[in-house]
Amino acid sequence: MWMICQGFWLASPRSNSQFFEVPFDSNMNRTKNRPLVRGQISPLLAVSFATCCAVPGVALLTWGVNPLTGALAVFNIFLYTCCYTPLKRISIANTWVGAVVGAIPPVMGWTAATGSLDAGAFLLGGILYSWQFPHFNALSWGLREDYSRGGYCMMSVTHPGLCRRVALRHCLALTGLSVAAPVLDITTWTFPFISLPINLYIAYLGFRFYVDADRKSSRKLFFCSLWHLPLLLLLMLTCKRRPGRTGDKGDAQS
Repeated sequence: MWMICQGFWLASPRSNSQFFEVPFDSNMNRTKNRPLVRGQISPLLAVSFATCCAVPGVALLTWGVNPLTGALAVFNIFLYTCCYTPLKRISIANTWVGAVVGAIPPVMGWTAATGSLDAGAFLLGGILYSWQFPHFNALSWGLREDYSRGGYCMMSVTHPGLCRRVALRHCLALTGLSVAAPVLDITTWTFPFISLPINLYIAYLGFRFYVDADRKSSRKLFFCSLWHLPLLLLLMLTCKRRPGRTGDKGDAQS
């Protein structure tokens, strides 16, 4: 149920974004072939599709899953459509807002399963939040000319040094978040140790990107990010704290 609902509501803000960005997307090689830009579908159809996805998606999440997850979906649609999309042409703050947008879906997965916003939800959100900076900053580095031509205000275009520093900073943050998992009793202490090699590797590539500041280092970091996240989450799942483990010793003594 949750996966079906996710598909509905995720399609809505993406469709709205493409509706608003047609004049800008037409100037970029990366986006000039999108259906709205090429006139393959009408703006009315795009907005209608976004609405038809948002309404049942949020409704199903609210009544079929739980109200908290539905509320997060509404907030994410608002944040993506009304904040992130216009900010892309105004301020580099769009990257941080966009990272919050990208971090909310895993939080929703946690609330769908547990019905609560607890430490596990924020840890998952934190991992997705930090991961997006090396992923997107490395990607945008090779698309600087495209973004500049399209009129988008990206760190890689206006603040290239900051772009690389932020990517490195969040590569390092992934190791800290992995250590936080057992501290918060989400995983066993095995997790930070077995995830250390891949976290050190992405941190190394983040450092190379920071120092070299070229397309080669950015591509290496970007492609590493594609396999790093699923592998990190798989290791996290493998090492998850089993129900009943916490406090077993104290329970036995009592």
